[in-house]
Amino acid sequence: PRMAHSKALLVLENFIGGKFVPCSSYIDSYNPSTGDVYCRVPDSGKEEVEAAVKAAKDAFPIWSSKSPLERSQILNKLADLIEYELEAFAQAESKDQGKTITFARAVDIPRAVHNFRFFASSILHHVTECTEMPTMGCVHYTSRAPVGVAGLISPWNLPLYLLTWKIAPAIACGNTVVAKPSEMTSVTAWMMCKLLEKAGVPPGVVNVVFGTGAKAGEALVCHPDVPLISFTGSTLTAQRITEKSAPHCKRLSLELGGKNPAIIFDDADLSQCIPTTVRSSFANQGEICLCTSRIFVQRGIYSEFLKRFVAEAKKWKTGNPSDPTIDVGALISKEHLEKVRNYVKKAQAEGARVLCGEGVDPLALPLGNQKGYFMLPTVIAEVKDESCCMQEEIFGPVTCMVAFDTEEEVIKRANSVKYGLAATVWSSNVGRVHRVAHRLQSGLVWTNCWLVRDLNLPFGGMKASGIGREGAKDSYEFFTEVKTITIKH
Repeated sequence: PRMAHSKALLVLENFIGGKFVPCSSYIDSYNPSTGDVYCRVPDSGKEEVEAAVKAAKDAFPIWSSKSPLERSQILNKLADLIEYELEAFAQAESKDQGKTITFARAVDIPRAVHNFRFFASSILHHVTECTEMPTMGCVHYTSRAPVGVAGLISPWNLPLYLLTWKIAPAIACGNTVVAKPSEMTSVTAWMMCKLLEKAGVPPGVVNVVFGTGAKAGEALVCHPDVPLISFTGSTLTAQRITEKSAPHCKRLSLELGGKNPAIIFDDADLSQCIPTTVRSSFANQGEICLCTSRIFVQRGIYSEFLKRFVAEAKKWKTGNPSDPTIDVGALISKEHLEKVRNYVKKAQAEGARVLCGEGVDPLALPLGNQKGYFMLPTVIAEVKDESCCMQEEIFGPVTCMVAFDTEEEVIKRANSVKYGLAATVWSSNVGRVHRVAHRLQSGLVWTNCWLVRDLNLPFGGMKASGIGREGAKDSYEFFTEVKTITIKH
């Protein structure tokens, strides 16, 4: 029966050395909004990764010797080609990932385009350092060169957005790449491969190998000819990557999970704060590493905030992602939905109150979506700080709300998790905003806003949220090797 249904399915192929290459075995990929298999993804392993690394190694001398301007023009051309196909990419991303078509159109695909344009520009503006030692008759300067083959492993929540955030700086700096997108969301990466030749990307500069982390990802991480790995995903997988790459002394950039706090002081502008915090809790079904999952509200406004927040959350419509009026699409998989639901059950068992969403409100889905992986935006109150719901990354449309009294206390509580990726602070007191921002253990702090990004600036987390930063200067430093040269004259 398996072969029979594969006729109508989309079948992806690996992209190696500028050509699409069939694979000997495949994995099923599901449409999260219907629960049906709709795509077959190569189940690549050592052999396919070997071929891709070889192609990338062979392409390196020519690509790395191009001038930054030549590479920049190619990146800009690729950005134009993706933008021209924006609607097709958005439709594919929504179907493959479960996110709403509205989100894919407004966020995912435009950001993927911007990633290429941004690094196409930034690569032209880096300068190296120089110092003089007149007493020794010496001058020192630094030069930067691309490193070689970069291994790029990207997750399923923002598939093309996060893949291009890695590919763009890697190839802008003159490296060649072997990328492995998530096996659950590989379609837009495959679509991008179709545009590479037209953009002028030479064969072998960008290779994409599809498959699981355990097989394809592991082969890439363990390959002796891949000196750098950039990974976005779970802390658990990152531990494995660190262990496997240690014998080769690889350079790692790891962007991991978060358990991000929002701290709402009693002088916050609630007309701005409530809609933004609802968005920061439930955007993309809560499947963004920067989403808010712990909301600390000062006691004086706690009950009013709770009431208004729940009312706003209930306005978010859950349903068929391709319907442009929908706010919440499907979660990525059946297993993930189960996991997220279990957190809500645990909270209830511990005596917390579920104020809306899962198990409280009825979820009415259109006929074709009843087997899909949907969940309503869920708000839980009175959760203890030590509860797993306040300590572990849930990565779904679930947020926990608790009260606090003093600034000192809330900083301590906000910092009491193993993660430190992002935080938001809401207050109209400028001094307090700066004070609190400085003391939060967090790679990013937004005050009175959320997810406003300048790609020039460092992005990344502290503690279990990762190692390294990415951004204009940071990505350039990660994807190049620096050399100090001393000349005696």
